[in-house]
Amino acid sequence: MEKVRAKKSLGQHFLTDEGIARRIVDSLAWGDGTSCQQQVLEVGPGMGVLTKYLLEDKSVNLCAVEVDQESVAYLHEHFPSLRVVAADFLKIDLSTLFESRYALIGNFPYNISSQILFRVFDNRDIIPVVVGMFQKEVAERVAAAPGNKSYGILSVLLTAYYDIEYLFTVEQQVFNPPPKVKSAVIRLRRNGVTHLDCNEKLFIKVVKAGFGQRRKTMRNALRTLGLSLENIPANMLAMRAEQLGVDDFVSITKILQLQ
Repeated sequence: MEKVRAKKSLGQHFLTDEGIARRIVDSLAWGDGTSCQQQVLEVGPGMGVLTKYLLEDKSVNLCAVEVDQESVAYLHEHFPSLRVVAADFLKIDLSTLFESRYALIGNFPYNISSQILFRVFDNRDIIPVVVGMFQKEVAERVAAAPGNKSYGILSVLLTAYYDIEYLFTVEQQVFNPPPKVKSAVIRLRRNGVTHLDCNEKLFIKVVKAGFGQRRKTMRNALRTLGLSLENIPANMLAMRAEQLGVDDFVSITKILQLQ
């Protein structure tokens, strides 16, 4: 199997398996073979192992955001037609990259993967599709359902606005250098929810409060908000956050926002 040049930067382990790279890019298409989005932003392309396959589709308007200057120089040299934005994905204004909505793809650095997903959540109205490789533990957390030990803040926030699929697991040996843990590829696709039936800012606070003390019942965890819990059903207050779904958190928020 053909290998590609790779290096480690910013906690990132670079993919060296061409078959896996193509499989990740192909995940931007649905079962009927159609593209899910004609504008694509690649985050942290490094030496372009995904980039070259993304550029094969001439109908795709591709932009890459890369913070490492050595990688930026490499991309300019090897992919002269590629639009490269030399910036930190966590700091750049994502609304300025395209005039309309776009898909997001990347082999995301482990050390900022959760921050990337929180940025996706904050920019959910302009990012309808995400295909990404994460540390397996993070991927499982995002795709987890209520009652699962991996279920957490990101699970609830992202599930509120996205349909999430765990696509496949990736072994350590296909990276340079090999990480100590397995990776996984997931796909997020924006669902039909434009807004929640509650105060969304308070909803986020409720979710974070619940999981901030996840071993405690919601009755104890929500006390940090300083609001009366009197009208919240007793069965909900007796549960832990990991036992509640998005609708449950919405219901709790609707009660609290009346104060």
